[in-house]
Amino acid sequence: MRRLYGLPRVSAIVELKETKMPKLKTKSGVKKRFKLTATGKVKHGVAGKRHRLISHNAKYIRQNRGTSVLADADVAHIKAWAPYGLK
Repeated sequence: MRRLYGLPRVSAIVELKETKMPKLKTKSGVKKRFKLTATGKVKHGVAGKRHRLISHNAKYIRQNRGTSVLADADVAHIKAWAPYGLK
């Protein structure tokens, strides 16, 4: 191999770069639909309250008002989809 005078060898130029783990993406639907409580539970809005409410009786509409806490079986999926937490 021919050496170019005045330039350092290729092995001396190698820089040590710090490797970083890639950032994880948050599912955008999870950001919009879920919130965390202070104790770490996951809150969500109840389903079936967007349209066609005339066909439901008053008890159904009244009981599905507001938000509710997600079941423990589903919390692991939501927290995996939001790796950096929910606001």
